[in-house]
This record gives sequence, C-alpha cells and structure tokens, in this order.
Amino acid sequence: MAVITKEMTIAEALRLDRGTAPIFMQFGMYCLGCPSASGESIEDAAAVHGIDADALINALNDYLAGK
Repeated sequence: MAVITKEMTIAEALRLDRGTAPIFMQFGMYCLGCPSASGESIEDAAAVHGIDADALINALNDYLAGK
C-alpha cells in the first residue's frame, strides 16, 4: 500500500492517486497545479495555508487505506 508523508510534494501524492485531489481541496488547498505543488513539501504547503499537516496526511492515508 502506498503511504503519503509530509515530506512528499502535492504533485507526488497526486501521482500516487488522483483521487487525493478532492481531499487537498477539502482542506483548502486548491492550487494543485501551481508550481509550488511540485516544489514544496506537503508540510510546507500546509503551513503556508494555515492547515494542520498531520490532519491532512491522516486524511490522505485514510483514503488510500480504504481503497
């Protein structure tokens, strides 16, 4: 099973499973195609957006585990 970590980029997570896109959007991260999505970690992006990175990672991995 694939696992998403805080060190991965948004682009890497999307490459693992495109179904993660709605989860990012639920957390207020709508710029999935912007240059930062492939250049900064999920943890850094979450900090910029004021999002709890651990909650986002948990939601992403819960989605993957449920597949």
